[in-house]
Amino acid sequence: MSAVNAQTKYDEGRLMQVLVAPIVSEKATMIAEKSNSVTFKVLQDATKYEIKAAVELMFKVDVKAVAVLNIKGKTKRFGKSVGRRDNLRKAYVTLKPGQELNLGGETA
Repeated sequence: MSAVNAQTKYDEGRLMQVLVAPIVSEKATMIAEKSNSVTFKVLQDATKYEIKAAVELMFKVDVKAVAVLNIKGKTKRFGKSVGRRDNLRKAYVTLKPGQELNLGGETA
C-alpha cells in the first residue's frame, strides 16, 4: 500500500487520534538508535496501515514497517481494594534509511 493510497483511504481526523503519545524509555531509545525506529502508544483498535498513514501524515517521513504489540494491564492492589492498569497497545515504527523523526526530546 503506497503512502498516497494510505492517506486518501483513511479519515484525517481519525489518523490524528491514532497516535496517543510517543514512548520515551531506555528500551525505546536503544531501539531507536539501533534500528532507526520510533515507539508510540496507539489506540487499542488501530491497525498497522492506520499507524503507518498517521505517522507519514503527521511527521512527513517515509515508513518502512510497523510492528504492533498488545500489553495486558497489570493487576495492582491499593490496600484492600484491587485495581487494574489499562491495557496498552504499542507500535514500533521503523523509518526508511535516511529518514529521521525528531520528537524534540534531545538537547544539544
